[in-house]
Amino acid sequence: MKVLVVDDEPPARNRLGQLVAELRPNADVAEAVNGVEALAMVERTAPDVVLLDVRMPGMDGLEVARRLANEPGAPAVIFTTAYDAHAVAAFDAEALDYLLKPVRKSRLERALARVAARGSQAQMSEGDGAQGRTHLSATHAGRTELIPINDIRFLRADQKYVEAATPDGTYLVDESLTSLEAEYSARFLRVHRGALVARGYVRSLARDDNGQNVVLLDGVEQPIEVSRRLLPRVRELFKS
Repeated sequence: MKVLVVDDEPPARNRLGQLVAELRPNADVAEAVNGVEALAMVERTAPDVVLLDVRMPGMDGLEVARRLANEPGAPAVIFTTAYDAHAVAAFDAEALDYLLKPVRKSRLERALARVAARGSQAQMSEGDGAQGRTHLSATHAGRTELIPINDIRFLRADQKYVEAATPDGTYLVDESLTSLEAEYSARFLRVHRGALVARGYVRSLARDDNGQNVVLLDGVEQPIEVSRRLLPRVRELFKS
């Protein structure tokens, strides 16, 4: 993997470079100190991913991302910033992810894994037809955030909101479960009147202490109840 780290602050560049080296020892890591240099480096080195700061003197990261988005074969862009206010603009610029500083190693790992899986994810999106959104707008701890669809393990109705569970925590989505099921039917399976689970993260089908059928999912501890009516659909996931 070829990685370009773009940040006007040397300590930030060094930290990101070290994290990448720990997570991907064979990665080819280059650096740029501003937006203009970043565009030149992308043209010269053709990186797979750009770790891009937002606020930089001269050309900021958002402008860099917009210019890259218009180029064929452009690298994935992952924003790394201390400010959460630019998230919506970042995804409008077709960013793959948005990491807040100080960037956690586990969070960067998931972002880099998403870069490596871009091809397979693109194939899945084509199979989903009109399912074009890659993120949902959600609230967590009083803040509005954009969470990647690929990180969601289950969606569950909770009064007037829908809970979206990820390894990082549970978020509230102001959309109906029915509309989400219709949009992401290829990715999520309804297992209960009030719950959808991500097909790709289903680990096993089991019974809890009360004899109720539940599914266990990778990345979250909470089992999700399976209704008797929908149990046959869940069992289909385990047929070879």
